[in-house]
Amino acid sequence: MVRETSSPVTTTSPTSMSVEKSSDTNDRPVAVKTVGLTKIYGQIRAVDHLTLELRQGDLFGFIGPNGSGKTTTMRILATLLQPSWGEAYVCDHSIYTHPKEIRRLIGYMPDFFGVYDDMKVIEYLEFFAAAYRINGPKRRRVCEEMLELVELGYKRDALVTSLSRGMTQRLGLARVLLHDPQVLILDEPASGLDPRARIEIRQLLKRLRQMGKTIMVSSHILPELADICNKVGIIEQGVLKVCGELEEVMRRIREKITLCIELWDQPDGAARLLDSHELVESVDVRQNRLYVTLKKGVEDYRELPRLLLEGGYAIKLFKEEEINLETAFMMLTKGMTS
Repeated sequence: MVRETSSPVTTTSPTSMSVEKSSDTNDRPVAVKTVGLTKIYGQIRAVDHLTLELRQGDLFGFIGPNGSGKTTTMRILATLLQPSWGEAYVCDHSIYTHPKEIRRLIGYMPDFFGVYDDMKVIEYLEFFAAAYRINGPKRRRVCEEMLELVELGYKRDALVTSLSRGMTQRLGLARVLLHDPQVLILDEPASGLDPRARIEIRQLLKRLRQMGKTIMVSSHILPELADICNKVGIIEQGVLKVCGELEEVMRRIREKITLCIELWDQPDGAARLLDSHELVESVDVRQNRLYVTLKKGVEDYRELPRLLLEGGYAIKLFKEEEINLETAFMMLTKGMTS
């Protein structure tokens, strides 16, 4: 099916609503859905039967190495690229039959976007507000509000080309928020930013989620995604390896529990004692701490601290090591599955 050429969209102003405080995520309406989404370039499958579902208020971290299919998926959802087959919906609108309606409902920010050299910041936003057909006094008011939201009000009269990379990224966010979209699709919004600018972008994404926006964001800065996202998906060579709630993804990936134990003294003796236990697969001693890997499927290890205490070892620290997003990414993109 041939996609229509985009024309200026008419602004809509869906009321921003806070995310429902419900333990059942199924209470929230579906915002983004793909079913068997596939994109082929010659012999290359950029996206291979991708199926995912995001609900209103989700902040979804889309993770994958360069060339994994993240940008292709985002461009398809933004109706800028047609898939080879499969289906995708944004707020129940099909990318095939209702692309114009989808464009009214989304804010898409690519990893790199151009700016106009001779424009001031406020003029830049007013130009795009006019493209969204936001007219009259409302146009200036909306532009001023977006500048305040991204904390660029003090730069309203500065030339766009004078902004730092971090400020330019925030201006890009202000631009895609002008028409109050329900869904934000952000491709590497923190790319190339210094630590302070990344923190500012992260805080802004949290605020947008609190406003009820559904956000799909790709990034290579995995600890930051873990800090802000409630859902994640890891993709490699076009295949979605794992997708779901962050905590659930971590549980599914981890096959074996590792315990971190620190004693007041005698770590080597304690290591020998634990290594002989039937629940334990291996014990590694590093910097006077014991890292005890349990056998696959073992979840109840309460007899191990009792064994140490009965053996005369004083426990200073006993905790279960948590798998992090970086570890999960390295495991999955090496071909290891949950």
